[in-house]
Amino acid sequence: MVSLQTCLRPAIHNDQNKIANLIYFEPQVHRHLDWRSPLDWLGTPEYWVLEHGTTISAVLACPPDPPGIAWIRLFGHDQSIHSEQAWQTLWACAREQGVGKEDNLAVAITMQRWFGEILQNSGFSLTQKIIVLDYNLAQPPHPWKTTTIPIRLMNEKDLPQVAALDAASFLPIWQNSQLSLEMAFTQAGLATVMEEDGQLVGYQISTSSPFGIHLARLAVRPSHQGCGLGMALVQDLIRYASQHTLGRITVNTQDDNMPSLSLYKKLGFRMTGEQYPVYVFT
Repeated sequence: MVSLQTCLRPAIHNDQNKIANLIYFEPQVHRHLDWRSPLDWLGTPEYWVLEHGTTISAVLACPPDPPGIAWIRLFGHDQSIHSEQAWQTLWACAREQGVGKEDNLAVAITMQRWFGEILQNSGFSLTQKIIVLDYNLAQPPHPWKTTTIPIRLMNEKDLPQVAALDAASFLPIWQNSQLSLEMAFTQAGLATVMEEDGQLVGYQISTSSPFGIHLARLAVRPSHQGCGLGMALVQDLIRYASQHTLGRITVNTQDDNMPSLSLYKKLGFRMTGEQYPVYVFT
């Protein structure tokens, strides 16, 4: 039970500094892996804070993007409140607003055990795991895959087609909205597409880091899958990375995505042992 001195209310833009302090200085904070900072979602209806006096003691944000998929983008609290108490209070508010229903699926990728335990206690189920693979740029490249479909740099005009291709290539839970893809494009170290007869049939978006390059997004239109386009896009990235950076290429995929795992293993990627559970509210 929350103290009568504590106020549960929607987060507003004026809360930005207080929420930022909680995110960066408190140990019990879950942040979703996202193109957008948790603070960028301020102003959306699915964003709440627990306020004690003038202090924000806990926060929860789960705005749906794409529509119908409410990722737990931020949950955190300070030392004045227990994790379970903070979560149950905020999650009850989210449930009252429709989060976690069939048309607004609640999902979380956890990187801390304490938050996974809280989710399981609240009815979330472990559905799969995200695993990390890497490619050492010092190793000899595999034989290049040849394709008659050219690869070129992505541009802003491509983004509506990229979003349509993305939606056609992934299950709803893993789709990115056009807005998210626009954010990804602005942060990209390298973004490329494959185009055939004026239609995009494949794309990849990668980001740069001090350790090398992260392949953040790879998709091939279903009608063109199995033709080596994904391999060609990744090999083009390997070629680019070998010329422009040191270190490694990393990529994430689901542990049950056999076609994706097979592709990366064929190209010389190795599992790092890192894995992150995916929980869905059922």
